[in-house]
Amino acid sequence: MTTLRTIKPGETVRVAGINGKGAIKRRVMDMGITKGVDVFVRKVAPLGDPVEVTVRGYELSLRKADADIVEVAEVQEL
Repeated sequence: MTTLRTIKPGETVRVAGINGKGAIKRRVMDMGITKGVDVFVRKVAPLGDPVEVTVRGYELSLRKADADIVEVAEVQEL
């Protein structure tokens, strides 16, 4: 399955699930990234860390390790 880390800037995806365990999974979910929510990838830093996304109406920067545990589906170009 595709992860949020591999999505290119300008694409909107829907979260299919979160693979992490414990505190990492809880931290990502507390930021508003939960199953079924749409995430727009705004930009990715040159070395891939961090990934800047828009989720639930606000902008969020994720480390690539955190973005790698977020499984996504339904890639849509805007």
